[in-house]
Amino acid sequence: MTGAAVPALTGELALTLAPRGRRTVAVAQRHAGTLQTLRPMYLDDSGQVTYHVVNPGGGCLRGDTYAIDIDLQADARAVVTTQSATKVYRTPGGGAAQHMRIRLGAGAVLEYVPDALILYREATYRQTCTVELDPSASLVLAEVVTPGWSPDGARFRYDELRMRTEIRRGGELLAVDNLLIEPGRADPSGIGFLDGRTHVGSLTAVDPRIDEDLLDEVHALTGTVGTVRSGLTALAGPGFVLRCLGDDTAELTGLFDAVIALLRSRWTGQAPMNLRKY
Repeated sequence: MTGAAVPALTGELALTLAPRGRRTVAVAQRHAGTLQTLRPMYLDDSGQVTYHVVNPGGGCLRGDTYAIDIDLQADARAVVTTQSATKVYRTPGGGAAQHMRIRLGAGAVLEYVPDALILYREATYRQTCTVELDPSASLVLAEVVTPGWSPDGARFRYDELRMRTEIRRGGELLAVDNLLIEPGRADPSGIGFLDGRTHVGSLTAVDPRIDEDLLDEVHALTGTVGTVRSGLTALAGPGFVLRCLGDDTAELTGLFDAVIALLRSRWTGQAPMNLRKY
């Protein structure tokens, strides 16, 4: 008796980061297939390293499967982003997938802020993210999803988006966030779902310094950005999830940038993030 075949990975990336002197550096790195990183950058004098993940293939197609493993050892500090938007093209009869695993040691800091995920006509995409962090670690995850251009001008032509994020803090389950949008089965634009909007974004933050006062400040920011609609949920531990609906990628990312800038100013005194992509 043989087990089911395991699909070959289209791209694989593994990063292990640790502090060396005043800077965080890679102590182990592996990449295969279509995933790789650009040369690490240091955008300020904090020693926090920034990595840009690159997919030279240009987009995701049917059967593509990607695996990303990020391990920050104690007191490591990193920003991980992408060089450009992730584009998922037609996946007839199948789908594309990405599986990410993040581990944060004591005092580690990770800001994961990829560019938008764009799903085109007849696209199916599934993403899982599993996070294990020490109680003293700090985590920010941001995602923006938008439908791609369609020849007939329709707003939702992709088939399915399924995203699952599971966060464990100190070995205990802190949060599970499931997002499922299936335009191939039902129009998601109605009241009670996307409420007439096309874009959806999620920002998750976990840090022992998150308290009611900080949540109030984050909530105040949500009313300052265009026509974006937002909902802020406090987690059972020190953390929150900010879910946003809108029609413009720049408005959603602008709100997330403002929230991250607030967190940075309160926790480390760092300036707002400037990833210098353009």
